[in-house]
Amino acid sequence: MNAAVEVLQSSHQHINRDRLWQSLMELARLGATVKGGVCRLALTELDRQARDLFVKWCEAAGCTVTVDGIGNIFARRPGRNPQLPPVMTGSHIDTQPTGGKFDGCFGVLAGLEVLRTLNDLKLETEAPLEVVVWTNEEGSRFPPCMMGSGVFAEKFTLQDTLAKTDAEGISVGEALNAIGYAGTRPVSGHPVGAYFEAHIEQGPILEDERKTIGVVLGALGQKWFDLKLRGVEAHAGPTPMHLRKDALVGAAAVVAAVNRAALGHQPHACGTVGCLQAYPGSRNVIPGEVRMTLDFRHLEPARLDSMIAEVRQVIDNTCEEHGLSFELTPTADFPPLYFDPVCVEAVRGAAQGLGLSHMDIVSGAGHDAIFVAELGPAGMIFVPCEGGISHNEIENADPDDLAAGCAVLLRAMLAASQSIAQRQP
Repeated sequence: MNAAVEVLQSSHQHINRDRLWQSLMELARLGATVKGGVCRLALTELDRQARDLFVKWCEAAGCTVTVDGIGNIFARRPGRNPQLPPVMTGSHIDTQPTGGKFDGCFGVLAGLEVLRTLNDLKLETEAPLEVVVWTNEEGSRFPPCMMGSGVFAEKFTLQDTLAKTDAEGISVGEALNAIGYAGTRPVSGHPVGAYFEAHIEQGPILEDERKTIGVVLGALGQKWFDLKLRGVEAHAGPTPMHLRKDALVGAAAVVAAVNRAALGHQPHACGTVGCLQAYPGSRNVIPGEVRMTLDFRHLEPARLDSMIAEVRQVIDNTCEEHGLSFELTPTADFPPLYFDPVCVEAVRGAAQGLGLSHMDIVSGAGHDAIFVAELGPAGMIFVPCEGGISHNEIENADPDDLAAGCAVLLRAMLAASQSIAQRQP
């Protein structure tokens, strides 16, 4: 029997829990904050140090490391058949300004732990395995988010992306050169046999349901808008209520409508007004303009459109009622995504085989896997995070849950490698 198949059939997790945890803690020291989190923005000196550490670890594990033109790092462990497309895993190591130790970093180091475990067991896979660090997933310093995987999947052009600038006018291209990660590997045309991404859930569902593994079915579609409501500034004292054109009153109706639409389209619906500014911002002046953001998410395209239509009707009605005008500008449109059924079943089967509690779940956030899924079969593995808190310095995860997620990743990748080999003539 193939040794890799024996691992699939074994109930033992194999993963070195302490080694995985220690690697996460060592990486977290680069950019550590006083509150216990991490500030390591993309393409900064701290990001360079984190990249160098990852590369050192991968080379020590016997991997060949290459870097493409947008700075994505690929660590390759050879398989028996180098002609087979690789089974890939990975995530990101850049963080939010007040980020945590696990968002993205767990997916990268879980992939590294898979390779280390296979080395410990002296196992050779049929297909090559690759662990990827995607550049600038967060988009905190350089917009847009999921930049590296977006270029890889040809959603963004390399030329336009390298020209993107941060708040200080530094371009992506300049920053990549400054940290030594402007690679020579082509950014497209790379085969994807299968891709798995392990990640903390970034929400409270798994913890609330007391499940260890989230089998990710797909990712919510997202549509974002900027909305400007315009009325008339006026003195807060002399202007009667019935003669006002108060843009903030209109905005309040829209906020309520966004919340109502999301509650009315469960399950999987989310609606958020994340930013709202009233102008001129004086205590005794009726706001004459409000600028706000609208964020709609759903797994079903028709219901996503219905949410937006309901809110758009409220905007029309409230503007007519209060004498306002408006501008509604689309800013992002990510269609709902269902991950590959075979990859989803590989994750589910791995959790079952390991005796881990698990449940089906959908991702409400964007991840690199969403773009990679357009190039080949993809799936995701979620593990709980404490209180569902992420993008926060107090973000936390249990070492046993992280090791369990890594064990599922190992088995799913081995299953994919076997499947790819069996499909070859």
